[in-house]
Amino acid sequence: MYSRYGNRVVRANNNELYRELFEERGIRQVRQYLTPSKSELTTSQRMMLNTTDHTWKTGDRLWKLASQYYGDATLWWVIAWYNEKPTDSHYLRGSTVYVPFPLGRILAFYDKG
Repeated sequence: MYSRYGNRVVRANNNELYRELFEERGIRQVRQYLTPSKSELTTSQRMMLNTTDHTWKTGDRLWKLASQYYGDATLWWVIAWYNEKPTDSHYLRGSTVYVPFPLGRILAFYDKG
């Protein structure tokens, strides 16, 4: 299984703004994942990929598309990253969602980015 969380940076947050919350929970800090910043695919990278077009319909979710096309729902972020639309709410009914293939190649691009 390939996870986008493997190389995430984790920081301890002990900000004063959360003091009351920390006291309620009996803790001194919380661990938070920093949001990764990945560059968009280049034109030449996109030309090395094939895509399957999917028309977004009521009930669609990125994880469902990843399960359908890749056999792994946890790869929903690959479709989101390729389409440059990070969440389900960014897709409108009737819009085209591009599902990139081959999966190994796009994952390699992600690792290099």
